[in-house]
Amino acid sequence: MSRWRYFFKRLLLSIPVLFLVLTFMFVLLRMGPVNPVAARLGPEATGAEAERMRERLGLNDPLWEQYLDFVTNFLTFDLGQSWVVYGDWEVTSIVMTAGPPTLWLGFWAILLPLFIGIPLGFYAGLRPNSWGDYTASVSGILWQAMPNFWLCILLLALLRQTQGGGWLGFDWYTFGPEIRSITGTPDLAFFSVSWIDAFGAVSVPLLTGIDWGALAVDIKLILPPAIVLGSASMAAELRIGRTAILETINSNYVETARAKGLKERAIVWKHVFRNALIPLVPVITNEAFLLIGGSVIVESIFNINGLGRIFFLAITQGDLPLAGALLFIFTLIIIFLNILQDFLYTIIDPRVGYER
Repeated sequence: MSRWRYFFKRLLLSIPVLFLVLTFMFVLLRMGPVNPVAARLGPEATGAEAERMRERLGLNDPLWEQYLDFVTNFLTFDLGQSWVVYGDWEVTSIVMTAGPPTLWLGFWAILLPLFIGIPLGFYAGLRPNSWGDYTASVSGILWQAMPNFWLCILLLALLRQTQGGGWLGFDWYTFGPEIRSITGTPDLAFFSVSWIDAFGAVSVPLLTGIDWGALAVDIKLILPPAIVLGSASMAAELRIGRTAILETINSNYVETARAKGLKERAIVWKHVFRNALIPLVPVITNEAFLLIGGSVIVESIFNINGLGRIFFLAITQGDLPLAGALLFIFTLIIIFLNILQDFLYTIIDPRVGYER
């Protein structure tokens, strides 16, 4: 089976999962504890108003017809309107507005563990039973044991104590680019884009400039929540990276390479590191699952107007169409990352066959 045929097979297997999620969402919306009419009009709505709203929402249609319309709308990305949080706003517009801050947070929450957790894990694995190994291992265990909501509160309190100099000896507000608050949504206005006509009819965006000062402010504003959100992944990558190095460095092919006279640097870079990355692939891709759940807490505490915070508001205020649409988007992301994970396995490890 070719790689692309395997990829297509994985796409087909994801279709039943998607329909199961859509069915669950439909049952929750139609038979759940929240009355759609009361959510739109309030509990004091009269009978005539309630009946008109039921007709508008299609609740008087047969259940099978409602289900078909529901699935068709979601598959065509007609995600409907918010009921409560953003009264009558199109969900697509809400996602386009709140999506970039969440992507910005997710980007740094993945990047920081990659460049901190994995190098520390590899360092500890190459120097087992040393003080560096003990320090990295104990730090990773302690870091992973601390819950995100507690880390958020602790980090916010710590950074606020630095205002005006503080006992830490520096002011986070004026350290580097100056910021007025350590919470809030990044502007993400550090780049300028112009639209040009291509092929006579299609307009495409073209990056024309970057405001490095605004970029530095956005990075500084997102670093604290990104560190908290990526903390669990950072610790997991450290521990799994250390274990993978220890297993790989004692393998027979590594001993054979040493017996042939290869330099230690060549052995580490060409044989040890690549094979040690194999068990880290699912950890890295599974970070997105943690980001989806963790962003709900982190964005709420750091007051970031992203998808996670909006999902939390939609759940607590009974805005089921908005919550369902976001759940559908999260499901698509998870399915895509599962397929990407399997595909990366076939590239990094040639021993993995395509037959399942």
